[in-house]
Amino acid sequence: MPQTLPFSKGHGTGNDFVIVADPDGAIDLSDDQVAVLCDRRFGIGGDGILRVVRSACLPVGREAAESGAEWFMDYRNADGSVAEMCGNGMRVFTRYLVDTGFADLPEGGHLDIGTRAGVKRVTRSDDGFEVDLGVWRAEEGDVLVRARGIDVARPGQGIDVGNPHVVVALPTHLELDGLDLTVQPILEPAPRHGANIEFVVPADPLVRGGVGAITMRVFERGVGETLSCGTGVAAAALAVRLWAGKAAPDHWRVDVPGGTLGVRVRQADDGEHVLLSGPATLVFSGEVALA
Repeated sequence: MPQTLPFSKGHGTGNDFVIVADPDGAIDLSDDQVAVLCDRRFGIGGDGILRVVRSACLPVGREAAESGAEWFMDYRNADGSVAEMCGNGMRVFTRYLVDTGFADLPEGGHLDIGTRAGVKRVTRSDDGFEVDLGVWRAEEGDVLVRARGIDVARPGQGIDVGNPHVVVALPTHLELDGLDLTVQPILEPAPRHGANIEFVVPADPLVRGGVGAITMRVFERGVGETLSCGTGVAAAALAVRLWAGKAAPDHWRVDVPGGTLGVRVRQADDGEHVLLSGPATLVFSGEVALA
């Protein structure tokens, strides 16, 4: 008899996830099971799965547990592959913890959550939640990016925000809209573990009222094009800020097909942190029979 799996469905600016509560770490989903659950025709549908598990119940989460992060976001892409982090997923994960009573996040307080990219701190924001993604890093050396709809390869800037990204600047919205991201872009050289690829168009003017603005589309590794990618939004803002030079602002607004997210940069003792803010919504809950 098939195992019945309770689940919830949530999204952050259209980046959607299947949420599975597994506090004691008793559920072991195979890559194929994850892929079926995320299939939009034969399953629930989603860009990935968020498994809600106590940090102490996972070997990979023991360091997070020792630091005081009770909960660990075990994130899998839609094809079943493991990913280090997910910015939109982190806000949806937090929404689930708070709305189900697994955790409390009062105004002015914070919640620490374990991930494969380290412990991330979440606070409330005017539009939902803000996640401190930690110290970011610009990668050295250009990566050439080839994509359907672009006539010649374009240089990309590697950005690490706990997971890998390559950001490509495009001159017009016409070119951005003309991209065919049903086909995976090609990176040269290809990163060993792959990368998410962001295509961005800066606003004109770039900065208004001290806030920078860009528009973005993204191809996520292991998923394909998504309506939004939280860490990709952060990486895109950081790349444009880097290109703009020292006078560039620390606050950014990023428009994606699924909505708008905020990015800000702050100085900390261990370096420059990037923070992502935006909404998180739970849509429905149910049960599904596992194959």
